[in-house]
Amino acid sequence: MNELTRTSPDVAAALQAGGAVVALESTVLAHGLPRPRNLAVGRALEAEVRAGGAVPATVGVIAGVPIVGLSDAEVVRMATAEGVLKLSTRDLAVPAARGLDGATTVAATMFLAHRAGVRVFATGGIGGVHRGGARDVSADLTELGRTPMVVVCAGAKSVLDLPATREALETAGVLIVGWRTDELPAFYARESGLKVDVRAGSAAEVAALWKAHEALGAPGAILLCVPPPTEHALPAGEVEETIRAALGLAEREGVRGKEVTPFLLRAVAESTGGRSLEANVALLRNNARVAAAVAAALA
Repeated sequence: MNELTRTSPDVAAALQAGGAVVALESTVLAHGLPRPRNLAVGRALEAEVRAGGAVPATVGVIAGVPIVGLSDAEVVRMATAEGVLKLSTRDLAVPAARGLDGATTVAATMFLAHRAGVRVFATGGIGGVHRGGARDVSADLTELGRTPMVVVCAGAKSVLDLPATREALETAGVLIVGWRTDELPAFYARESGLKVDVRAGSAAEVAALWKAHEALGAPGAILLCVPPPTEHALPAGEVEETIRAALGLAEREGVRGKEVTPFLLRAVAESTGGRSLEANVALLRNNARVAAAVAAALA
């Protein structure tokens, strides 16, 4: 890290001692969940990581300073402040130059956490290839292809083109590991009809895969895909039907670009009577637990 960035004392100490650390994104705080649920969930994710024997490192930009390991006051600021920017890797220079606050996406969180020395990152769902003819592709895929980390997720967000995203991950050289499953989860749903590259049944197996990946000097991430908890998962058919209807509404209302995904997620939440929100929260917490176990196995 350099003078533009900061690692919190507890995260720095854990890294120095070779301890377990799990990075967490801040976009879920600023943009991903409704208030005031966002703050409660952000704190719950950190608590899940601590309960698993690891140190949480929520990543974000506060007053122009990229931070790996936000304090509780900074987490509150990220969850409650107005005008917090949504940052991918390419955007980080903007708040850094102008002294602004920014919430990091998967890509920006990976970039900053890796530079600090963090090897494990827990998120909800990664970005990918969007549906439709425009073929909007998330920068998450680029970062996954070049930044070596274990990224724990519930697959790609259901609103994306999952087969195209699966293919793009393969092209980028990202190893897709299924957590006790042979099938790629689809965020809200446990099944997608797509296969993972390899199955892992324990944190020790994932750690062994990562150590071999690292020893070989292989580029890019290992994507550990964890199905959402059974009691909160939604049926794949219901999710797909809801998304198709929401896509039609987005087209009619002229929603474009980076606004499409949050629009679709809100529409799905409304259509499912809030069940998709509960699934989202459950999978976020579950992913944090799995990530803590993997980080502990690596430590």
